[in-house]
Amino acid sequence: MSSLASINAATTTTNTSSSSTSSSGISSLTSISSVYTTFLTLLTTQLENQDPLDATDANEFTSELISLTSLIQQADSNTSLSSILGDMTSLTAANNVGYIGKTVEVSGSTAPMQSGTADWYYDLSSNASTVTLTVTDSSGDTVYSTSGDTASGKHSFNWDGSESSGGTATSGAYTLTVSAVDSSGNTISTTVTSLGEVTGVDSSDGTSDLDMSGLDVSVDNVLSVKS
Repeated sequence: MSSLASINAATTTTNTSSSSTSSSGISSLTSISSVYTTFLTLLTTQLENQDPLDATDANEFTSELISLTSLIQQADSNTSLSSILGDMTSLTAANNVGYIGKTVEVSGSTAPMQSGTADWYYDLSSNASTVTLTVTDSSGDTVYSTSGDTASGKHSFNWDGSESSGGTATSGAYTLTVSAVDSSGNTISTTVTSLGEVTGVDSSDGTSDLDMSGLDVSVDNVLSVKS
């Protein structure tokens, strides 16, 4: 029964195509429809030329037909979902354009150098005896170190780019590390957040990140808008 074998082969090809479609997120609807049409042609030919004394099992054809119909419906759904996802991504990016030109506070200790300064907040869980503020560059090298405020609570730190070596830091991303100890030498827990002006929105990878002079920050990390 060569026609039935061809039908099974067509179905296998269709199932493989569907699996590939699911992983890419884009439906190969034209290809699946072509296989569906081929199946109907083979089905008709098979019925016309079957041996009356050894008729083909109609249940088998029905099962194949149901499988192919389900595949086409799934492919169509995948296409619709992909379109919806694209629309949502575009809408999110459009909404985030409102951040451009605003200064935002974000979780994390890395801040951009903008207009010659980099800005952070740091919070001490309790009063400290000594607080050391250390700024490192993108390579992890220390470029500046100074003492900080010791009272418990939130403090701001504005770095003008002056390096301990006497030079001036260039544009880029810099990280602030805060080390605080009490009068007994016990470590005090600290939290650091950074500030920066949003200069653009990057949605090239399917997500929507805020660009702060080359430093990409997830919108989910925004804690507040300052201006």
